[in-house]
Amino acid sequence: MIARGKEEQQQRRKARLAAALRENLKRRKAQARGRADNEASKDAAAPAEGQTKAPDFRRNRGRE
Repeated sequence: MIARGKEEQQQRRKARLAAALRENLKRRKAQARGRADNEASKDAAAPAEGQTKAPDFRRNRGRE
């Protein structure tokens, strides 16, 4: 059996950890949204497809 004082401490700890996890999740979501917005702005600023030549990563380019 757990003593009352110990049980209260555990409940307070659980509540504190739950609050910290919620705040962490909010922060991570905000960071992800910021990255997505940043990527969207990069895509908007980039030239349309077909206008720039993509690098050719094939091994044997000369054997076509």
